[in-house]
Amino acid sequence: MGNHEKFHTFVAANQTRDMLFNSIQFALFLPIVFLLYWFVFDRFIRKSEHQLRLQNAFVVVASYVFYGWWDWRFLLLIAFTSFCSWGSGLLIGRAETRKKAKLWTTLNIVLNLGILALFKYYDFFVTEFAQLFHISTDGLLLKVILPVGISFYTFQALSYSIDVYRGKIEPTKDIIAFFAFISFFPQLVAGPIERATSLLPQFLKKREFNYDTAVDGMRQMLWGLFKKIVVADNCAVYVDQVFSTYTEQTGSTLLLAAIFFTFQIYGDFSGYSDIAIGTAKLFGIKLMRNFNVPYFSRDIAEFWRRWHISLTTWFRDYVYIPLGGSRVSKGKVVRNTFVIFLLSGFWHGANWTFIAWGAYHAILFLPLILTGKNRKFTNQVAEGRVLPTLKESGQMLLTFFLAVIGWIIFRAESIGQAWEYFQGMLQFGTIRAIYRFFNWPGLWPTNLFIIIMLLVEWLSRDKQQGLSIEGFGMVFRWVLYFALILLIVFYGGQSVPFVYFQF
Repeated sequence: MGNHEKFHTFVAANQTRDMLFNSIQFALFLPIVFLLYWFVFDRFIRKSEHQLRLQNAFVVVASYVFYGWWDWRFLLLIAFTSFCSWGSGLLIGRAETRKKAKLWTTLNIVLNLGILALFKYYDFFVTEFAQLFHISTDGLLLKVILPVGISFYTFQALSYSIDVYRGKIEPTKDIIAFFAFISFFPQLVAGPIERATSLLPQFLKKREFNYDTAVDGMRQMLWGLFKKIVVADNCAVYVDQVFSTYTEQTGSTLLLAAIFFTFQIYGDFSGYSDIAIGTAKLFGIKLMRNFNVPYFSRDIAEFWRRWHISLTTWFRDYVYIPLGGSRVSKGKVVRNTFVIFLLSGFWHGANWTFIAWGAYHAILFLPLILTGKNRKFTNQVAEGRVLPTLKESGQMLLTFFLAVIGWIIFRAESIGQAWEYFQGMLQFGTIRAIYRFFNWPGLWPTNLFIIIMLLVEWLSRDKQQGLSIEGFGMVFRWVLYFALILLIVFYGGQSVPFVYFQF
């Protein structure tokens, strides 16, 4: 059983009690937390000098309830990570010498990465080692459940201690605010991966309710739910069926499934990010943008500036630049490029497919960075125009196709399966594949949902989120809102766990 199958099996067994963003539990949890947050810990204790600490303490409690709903045992781990990272910040700040500060920083990095490696990579390395030397793994494997979101909050904790060491942020003595920074429930289990320099200060100052911000947050949540429940979950039904029987499928069917997975993973992950960012706005917290219409990119470098932005910039700032970035010899530029892409792939999971996916994108990215063309496209496509030029359309289609190839490697359970999938996909007719995309029985609603998603995001490509549509009247906007709600209610696909929960 592969990584995807194991994850889906585990979630299916626990789905009745998981507090997913698209669950009844969360629909009840969110308004209760919202009302208590603003009308108890803000209004009724406003005169208390401890108002902010009490409000932050409530954030921690609510976040721990949210996280513990999955498995209460994971709370011990996140609390331990939070306490050690908070303590390391104080020790770094009090260090008498730079050498001692570096020691405390290194110890915290080793501790956090050690915990991540133990839960996420130990069994992988033991299994690979055993296969290499033909020895038994009996009694050697831990077979532990991967704590949800461990890769996300570990990197968030690491950014704090590194930034304290670099002098970008002062170590905080407020342990409650720090615990709120690590565990803030909207972005706890699947990001965005926030920096301490951005998120932590928001828990150290008084927050005021802003009606316009809250309304914008609700719009962003609605758009995220549409992308997840209507687009991603409907695509998932077809994708799972084809990938589980790929050896029996025609080439055009395999191509169609690959395209659907490309939209599934985008609708799923960017939908989660939209819901997380929108939810945070309800509590007066601003999270960083995690997706910026990546499928409208004109080359693979632009794609990576727009896809999973919080992770991409994390590796850039904490790995790529410290290695010398692109200001070193060509040989080291090649090394640095492969390092960050291989690490990015391995971050996603203990499987050779993720490493191969990272290597594939490194190969695509390398010519652009070596020729200095990796920053060629920094503006939005068709800026100031309604439609792209023919050249821009070709560039977007080529980049999209390259992304589709990469997602096949990402979705496969093994390198062998990916290779067989590619071989099967080569046996198709282009016209037949296009015909099937638009005429496959039972799939026309999904095609329509994808078109709606692309159309809305194209119209708002220069805005912060899909429903930040300006230039249209109030009637149009409200018709769109109600249409999305009806689509969510009547065309929501089967409840599928968020893809990035497994990472």
